[in-house]
Amino acid sequence: MSLDFSYRHLYYFWAVAKEGGMARAAARLGMAVQTVSAQVRELERALGQQLLKPAGRGLALTDAGQAALHQAEQIFALGAQLPDLVRDAVAAPQVRLAVGIGDGLSKLVVQRLLQPVLATPRLRLLCHEDEFDRLLTDLALHRLDVVLSDRPAPVNRNLRVYSHPVGTAPLAWYAPPALHARAAAGFPHSLAELPVLLPTGHAALRPRLDAWFERRGVLPRIVGEFEDSALLVTFAAAGMGVFPAPGDIADELHSRYGVQRVADGDGLEEQFFAIATEKKVLHPLVQRLLPA
Repeated sequence: MSLDFSYRHLYYFWAVAKEGGMARAAARLGMAVQTVSAQVRELERALGQQLLKPAGRGLALTDAGQAALHQAEQIFALGAQLPDLVRDAVAAPQVRLAVGIGDGLSKLVVQRLLQPVLATPRLRLLCHEDEFDRLLTDLALHRLDVVLSDRPAPVNRNLRVYSHPVGTAPLAWYAPPALHARAAAGFPHSLAELPVLLPTGHAALRPRLDAWFERRGVLPRIVGEFEDSALLVTFAAAGMGVFPAPGDIADELHSRYGVQRVADGDGLEEQFFAIATEKKVLHPLVQRLLPA
């Protein structure tokens, strides 16, 4: 095996290529930009080729960089499998599924989306919640098998991931008991008078909610915005306001949080996607998550 270059330097280059720039890669690695830049230059010197070139305000891969990235992806994909292979060699066989979960998704919806695999014998389910862009990076680096999200992955030629629709859910409006009667009276115009809780703009649902209000001539009295859906429901259950959520989890929301359904969303719906690194999904458990 050649030791003419450092695999650590290759890893830093790989992170830069995936993140699309030195600053984002440095933030991802928890290192200074200058340190990452120096490590990449060391790799270029060892290989005798320029791997990155300026492109606007960012960086682009040269032809040599494209070749290095392709090889790095294979190297680190194999490396990512090593801990599990070693662990499985001395333990009872397990079926592992590492799932990234967008922080805006309802946890009750996530449980339903994962229902097709939960009865798998010797399943080892690893769930990681994070921001969408970070989840996609972890997926591309083979730290995750699939990402569940409320939006498809953006087009990025350096990030080869594929979005597979897994369903939609019509939305409804819910309220804590103290607000339920007032919310139901004159709905949806009651939302201009009562406190309303909504997801922040980072959620794919938020623009559709804003358009829904505009079409109905309602200026909602927004008192809270939340990135995390579970936190939103927790505050709503404490009496803070009326909120939207998938209509098919009304029973679970009532039994767990005591909130009551006010009305249907009248055309509002949330979309769900399973994002994987293959266009034709190969992981058997990820295949089960997709519609037939």
